[in-house]
Amino acid sequence: MLENLIATLKANPRSIVFTEGADPRILGAAARLKQDEILTPILIGNVEEVKTAAAAGAFEIDGIEIIDPLTYPEMDAMVQLMVELRKGKMSEEDCRKALSKGNYFGTMLVKMGKADALLGGATYSTADTVRPALQIIKTKPGNKIVSSCFILHRATAEGEEKYAMGDCAINITPSEDDLVEIAIETARTAEIFGIDPRVAMLSYSTLGSGKGDSVDMVRNATAKVKEAAPQLAVDGELQFDAAFSPVVAETKCKGSPVAGHANTFIFPDINAGNIGYKIAQRLGGFEAFGPILQGLNAPINDLSRGCNTEEVYKMAIITTALK
Repeated sequence: MLENLIATLKANPRSIVFTEGADPRILGAAARLKQDEILTPILIGNVEEVKTAAAAGAFEIDGIEIIDPLTYPEMDAMVQLMVELRKGKMSEEDCRKALSKGNYFGTMLVKMGKADALLGGATYSTADTVRPALQIIKTKPGNKIVSSCFILHRATAEGEEKYAMGDCAINITPSEDDLVEIAIETARTAEIFGIDPRVAMLSYSTLGSGKGDSVDMVRNATAKVKEAAPQLAVDGELQFDAAFSPVVAETKCKGSPVAGHANTFIFPDINAGNIGYKIAQRLGGFEAFGPILQGLNAPINDLSRGCNTEEVYKMAIITTALK
């Protein structure tokens, strides 16, 4: 699945900043990305610490830029820009202190156009990756929230299966309007991965078979998605079996433009989403790519703190290809 993204990156050279440059998983991925000539890695951290860690792991990082926030020659200009961006919410001292840390410093490199994308979270929490992005990069015009999706991929005898699932990692109890944003952004992400989105707004009810506030919320959100994105194939509220199985769809919601053939699934809350994608991953044998952050003005993504080098490598490709 990554081949098309790699081809795009090789044709359009881009750079990505890693906020935890001395981490062995980051170093292994960065060395491989440089060797494969896919993109340009930038490592944040103390230069000697990064080089020592690379030598200990036998990672070839010669030629990869390493930037130490504590010795960065343009720090004063970066601090002033951040003060302006925070508009009185952070003092100059607060900004300078924040920028001594890789998560804020890396985000400002993206904001200043010195890197195209950012990948963090090998040691930072999700909140510590998302917070600087919200404060500095901000959401795209028309977007009020940052959301996430996972791309589920599985090789088959016929080729491959690909699905998009959102939001499984960021918004705990999304509102009706949040679900609208999540659905539209997840459909856009799906397209980047070669998925022609057919969006199912999931619930424990199918087109009125169940009752409840959450059912009403999903049904109303579906109507708003259809109004906001009339070109998008979307239906709801749908139970997962009706969304996925043509046989069940024929019984429960015959004539639906999506039911039985959905490939982009929007969950009503993070409980359902997180559980759902992990069931697909573990029981279905799917590889899960993500969480892929959506709605920001620049491509920034979060790693799991339990990630391995292979996952960092793939997420770097995915993140940079989103630009």
